[in-house]
Amino acid sequence: MEWIAAMQEAIVYMEEHLMEEINYEDVAKHVHTSGYEFHRAFSFLTGMTANAYIRNRRLSLAGKEIVETDARITDISFKYGYETPESFTKAFTRFHGISPKSAREESSKLKLFNPLVIKLTVEGGISMDYRIVQTKEKKFIALVREFNNAIINDEANHDVADFWGEVNSKQMLSPIWMLREDGKRDLYGLCSPTTDGKDTFEYGIGIIVDEDTAEFDQAELEKKGFRIWDVNPGTYVVFDCVGEDGDCIAKTWVKFYKEFLPQMGYESSEETDYELYYDGTRPDIFCELWIPIKKK
Repeated sequence: MEWIAAMQEAIVYMEEHLMEEINYEDVAKHVHTSGYEFHRAFSFLTGMTANAYIRNRRLSLAGKEIVETDARITDISFKYGYETPESFTKAFTRFHGISPKSAREESSKLKLFNPLVIKLTVEGGISMDYRIVQTKEKKFIALVREFNNAIINDEANHDVADFWGEVNSKQMLSPIWMLREDGKRDLYGLCSPTTDGKDTFEYGIGIIVDEDTAEFDQAELEKKGFRIWDVNPGTYVVFDCVGEDGDCIAKTWVKFYKEFLPQMGYESSEETDYELYYDGTRPDIFCELWIPIKKK
């Protein structure tokens, strides 16, 4: 998919249907992609979720209508999709920093949130290192949890990071940790591919199962909450994520959508993507990001 063109088409669609009951899944259908993939691409390309864009545009227009017309605030709240005046007042105040009533009575400054325009800009002098890898079938064993699509690129949300924190603090990987030798205990953060009709994705933390993995009783590990995660053969683009924390992963995803896809002749593939955290053998990076791709 040509993501730049698709995102601009999505914005036009949202603008044309702002007064209707729509969310990111409706927009995804319009641009013929899954809700999960659209949500991720839009959030990384624009720095906000599609739902946040719709909400901000409505509140911006509502503010303009409050100060320029004599329409009842209650009617305006319903017009812009709020079930009660109270919920509208709360959202309006959070966005504009002032209540709707005060905005009308005091002629206060309001926030203007204009429609987005997606543009591809070319910037010289910045290199982006990557490598293309053809992989065979892979097998992992991991602890897996389900998360809502809406948390993707939400700076206020730490659900996946909290999952890592819980796994580490409670030493939940102990049953599989010793299946690998010291120096080969790399960890993987596995993210499930697109599933039609679902507003959630799965994320797993675990190890690879290969010739360096000791034999194990799968049934016993499953009783302890672990699961086998199979990944099909495919083509991956691999990036080094350099930084002190997980913020570098989000920045790499942005580069993938803004720089790699528009120029390299590939598109996203619906397969597992994952982060690879090395067991001390690559101290120069935070992790590797493996993203499945295919030729257009």
